[in-house]
Amino acid sequence: MRILVAHNHYRQPGGEDAVVQAEIALLRSHGHEVEFFSKHNDHLQEDRRVAMAAGAVWSSKAFDEITVAIARFSPDVMHVHNTFPMLSPAIYHAACKQGVPVVQTLHNFRLFCLSATFLREGRVCEDCLGRMPWRGVIRGCYRGSRAQSGVLATTLAVHRAMGTFRTRVRRYIALNEFCRAKFIEGGLPRDRIVVKPNFVEAAALSDGPRRGALFVGRLSREKGAATLGRAVQGTDLEIDVLGDGPDRGDLSEVKGIRLRGAAAPSVVRHYMERAACLVMPSIWYENFPRTLVEAFAAGLPVIASRIGALAELVTHGETGLLVEAGSESGLREALRWAATHPAELERMGRNARAVYERYYTPEMNYRTLMEIYDQARG
Repeated sequence: MRILVAHNHYRQPGGEDAVVQAEIALLRSHGHEVEFFSKHNDHLQEDRRVAMAAGAVWSSKAFDEITVAIARFSPDVMHVHNTFPMLSPAIYHAACKQGVPVVQTLHNFRLFCLSATFLREGRVCEDCLGRMPWRGVIRGCYRGSRAQSGVLATTLAVHRAMGTFRTRVRRYIALNEFCRAKFIEGGLPRDRIVVKPNFVEAAALSDGPRRGALFVGRLSREKGAATLGRAVQGTDLEIDVLGDGPDRGDLSEVKGIRLRGAAAPSVVRHYMERAACLVMPSIWYENFPRTLVEAFAAGLPVIASRIGALAELVTHGETGLLVEAGSESGLREALRWAATHPAELERMGRNARAVYERYYTPEMNYRTLMEIYDQARG
């Protein structure tokens, strides 16, 4: 099969970019021809960002370029990950015009929320779900800018009116059932949304001793960094923290928080093989954090917030523990329990690895992806 993969990279590489590259490598490892059509937000100049973002509504340049790529490569399917802002939904129309079916992975909630997170002022906000996001414009939900929020809202309004999201995409990929339900609530066709989770490669499990808790991710409000700091403060708990972000300064003064900085995947794996549990105190709707799959692959149970997809992905008492989102006392209690029940954590870790082997391996993901492509072509 010949697959054209389209993706607009973010300024700061993250989990979504890693998923795209992993999927491309997976397809090529099975003998498929893959062409990667990409743009980088680094190309947006600061002083022209609003003007250039107008192309997010309809990028004639991207339309023409993807048309040329399709004519040259003759793909069987076009798999899109992110179109905002430099590709725009115009590429869906270009593919359909050439008779190429489109598959779109929904990595976030951008089609229904200008911030893509359903989070505002530290709280879950679904004010724009199922309606036009003009409230998000007034609030400047995209990058704190009403002008840029207006461009994004206009993009959504124009393409909803054109029927782009209802008629130009053959299959949408949601990363879990929780997100699928939100996309349906937002207005996407129920029969076109299928679930395919993220995946990672896994090595054999380490037999070494496991001690302590681990946090991996961006040190920011939505990831629950502040909750983590408050939960640890005034206790004898110790947590290794891999990552960087705006909340780093707030954590640097907390006794028991050991800031290790941003880390390469190999370093993350090293820490995961030696930790007793991973902590994910997020306060927003995580779609499907790749870190969670990496933890399960490493036989590492997860202490996570009972919110959104995390409540679906982590089974309380079996593959980890669930605590109320934003609850420092709940998180503190869970961490203290984990520190005094190593045998239970070991059992949960074995369960987590079993769940990984059942659902999140590359081979399982490949089979599901092929089924989705066949459905889109049918």
